[in-house]
Amino acid sequence: MRTVIQTVREKFSCRACERITQPPAPFHPIARGRAGAGLLAMVLHGKYGLHLPLNRQSEGFAREGIDLDVSTLADWVGASAAALSPLVELIRRHVLNAQRVHGDDTTVPVLAKGKTITGRLWTYVRDDRPFGGPDPPAAVFAYSRTREGEHARRHLAGWGGILQADAFAGFNALYEPSRQPAPITEAACWSHARRKFFVLADLAKAPLALEAVRRIDALFDVERTLNGQPEARRLALRQEHAAPLVRELEAWLRQERARLSRHNDVAKAMDYLLKRWPAFTRFLDDGKICLTNNAAERALRCIALGRRSWLFAGSDRGGDRAAAIYTLIATAKLNDVDPQAWLEDVLRRIADHPASRLADLLPWNWRHPLTAAAA
Repeated sequence: MRTVIQTVREKFSCRACERITQPPAPFHPIARGRAGAGLLAMVLHGKYGLHLPLNRQSEGFAREGIDLDVSTLADWVGASAAALSPLVELIRRHVLNAQRVHGDDTTVPVLAKGKTITGRLWTYVRDDRPFGGPDPPAAVFAYSRTREGEHARRHLAGWGGILQADAFAGFNALYEPSRQPAPITEAACWSHARRKFFVLADLAKAPLALEAVRRIDALFDVERTLNGQPEARRLALRQEHAAPLVRELEAWLRQERARLSRHNDVAKAMDYLLKRWPAFTRFLDDGKICLTNNAAERALRCIALGRRSWLFAGSDRGGDRAAAIYTLIATAKLNDVDPQAWLEDVLRRIADHPASRLADLLPWNWRHPLTAAAA
């Protein structure tokens, strides 16, 4: 269904002073754009929320009798990303104000001359709900052409706290004691450690791997009962129930590891744990730390699903735009907000919204216009 919005701006003249007045024209969501906020939100959510490439959207519009070229849609995506960039920056600051952040990255093919290269999309997630924190959750994404550690150092420059991540070597410089302004504390992911044993238990039916999975699963059983509990209570219950299990697991791992060759696959899985044991056991001393890095992996799921449909980013600039829109959509979902409805309302209002009140448009402060009107 097509809707044409016609704005009537009547002119008034004064017979006494002969002055002419006219109401100002309404702001457009994007400069000199003919698309309304609803259409722009539909295109953005279709591409990054529903994984519909722009060429498929163009074909869909054509079936409805609307001629929209892919190049036009791409220009709208870029202009919308620029208009929404202040909100992306606010979300980034909110995430990096946390004491604990989840971090991870995934691949994204990027179109180059005659081929595609492998870029990276990084995510950093703030989610304080597991320890009852009052601050809203949020996720920020960033694009880079390579996976070098300098990108992680740039993303987290000036930030200090606890980073929950896998054993990516590019993060190692962040944990150095000499890092300024302060070293970041590493917290390892038990899901990554368990996964290595689970594969061996599932495929090779290795008895040691089966036993390792059983012991790690006991930790997860304890952790499920702590989800949402206050930080102090989580710490007390972990010391009571999880710490004995961890001590028994360490003793068992070291005993069995001494009997295995270093080339054994189970030995390699054990080494992954034992070489990083302080990072794996840090959750026993801090109630804020989660047992896993699943929050970041869930945030990256949208990219893993999307690249099966849109296949590649068109350029490095396309990767940056994708990171910006993924930031907005993922944060809206984390706060149980309909991403398309929120994007539509924000695009309609952001051009003439006071800069001092920009935080009112963030997902956790936003109210649906119909709900607000009813209230």
